[in-house]
Amino acid sequence: MAITRLTTEEFLLLAKEYPVLDVRSPGESKHAHIPGANNLPLFTDEERKVVGTAYKQESKEKAIKLGLTYFGVKMVAMVEEAESIVNRWQLTDDRKRQANQSTNEKVVLVHCWRGGMRSAGVAWLLDLYGFKVYSLIGGYKAYRKWVLAQFNKEYPIRIIGGYTGSGKTEVLQSLAKKGETIIDLEALACHKGSTFGSLGQPEQPSQEMFENLLGAELKKITDKPSPPVIWLEDESQRIGLVNIPTPFFGHMRTKKVYFLNIPFEQRLNFIVSTYGQFEKDTLLNAIMRVKKRLGGLETKTAINYLIEDNIKECFAVLLHYYDKYYLKGLHNRENFSSLFHKIDIAAVADEANASMLLTCAQEEKIS
Repeated sequence: MAITRLTTEEFLLLAKEYPVLDVRSPGESKHAHIPGANNLPLFTDEERKVVGTAYKQESKEKAIKLGLTYFGVKMVAMVEEAESIVNRWQLTDDRKRQANQSTNEKVVLVHCWRGGMRSAGVAWLLDLYGFKVYSLIGGYKAYRKWVLAQFNKEYPIRIIGGYTGSGKTEVLQSLAKKGETIIDLEALACHKGSTFGSLGQPEQPSQEMFENLLGAELKKITDKPSPPVIWLEDESQRIGLVNIPTPFFGHMRTKKVYFLNIPFEQRLNFIVSTYGQFEKDTLLNAIMRVKKRLGGLETKTAINYLIEDNIKECFAVLLHYYDKYYLKGLHNRENFSSLFHKIDIAAVADEANASMLLTCAQEEKIS
C-alpha cells in the first residue's frame, strides 16, 4: 500500500468516514485537538521534551536515534491500539461497519504537529502492518490555519437576544428540535455566560480547543448543499475563560437581534429555579467574582440576602445589574435601531417562544 497525503479540506472530509489518529503527545492533544480525533501518542510528554532538546542542542540525527529508541518498544502496542480504535469506530455506525467488513480494509487518518517525522513514522508502521493510511499535509498546524480562516467568512446569522433569565439557550435548543440550524456557543464553551455560568458545567476547553469546536460546527453547516440560516444566542465576546474569535464576533454584531422582552419577575423566577439549588458557598464565590462591577453596596446587599436564605431577593439584585449591563452593550452597537427587533413575551417558555420567534422572522422576511 501507499500512504496518501491530503490537504486539510480533504482530510476533514474523509474524517467523516474513518478515525483520526493524533500522534502528538498527550499534553499537546489535551490542550487542543481536531474534534473527534483519537490520541495515539508516539512520545510521552517527557519523551517529546527529551527528543526536542536533543534536536535543538545536538543534532537532527541524535534526535532521530532517540526517537527510534522510544518508538521501537511501542510498535506492537501502537498497532494493537490502532486496531482497537478502528474496531470501536466501526461499531458506532452500522453503515461504516458493513462497508469495512465487505472490503476487510482498515483505514486511518494520521497527523502530528507539522506533518513531519512523528506522523511519518506512525504512518509507515501502520502501512507496513496493512492499514490504508492517509496523512495530513502540514499536520495540526495546517489544520489550525484552516480553523482560523473559517472565522473570516460570511455566514447567514440570526441572533436571539434578551435579558439574563429569558431562557435564550432553551429557546435555541427548541429551535433545533424544530429543524432549525443552531450553534450553541455556551455549550461549546461549557459556560453559560454570567457569574453563575460555570455552575454545574464541566471544565472549560482551552481557547484553542473552543475555536476548533466552533470551526467544526461551522464546517458541518457550510458542507450542506444550501447552507441554512444559523441561529445564535446573543453573547458577550467573553464566555467564562474563552473568547469568541474576534472576526466572527464582529460579524455577529452586524446581524439582527430578535430580542425576547420578558418581564423581570418571570425572568427572576427562572433564574431562581435554575441556580437556587446550589450551595451558599458556591453562590457566594460567584457573587464575589463580580464584586468590582456590582459595587460594594449592592454586593453587600446581595450577600446579606443570601445569608438570610432569601435567594430570590439576592438574585434580584444581580439581575438588575445584568439588565443594565446588557442594555448598555446593546445600545453600543452600530446600527442598533435597524438591527433591533423587540418581541414582547409574557413568560419564559422555550417551545412557545421558539415558535413565536420563527413566526416573527418569517413575517419580517415576507414584508
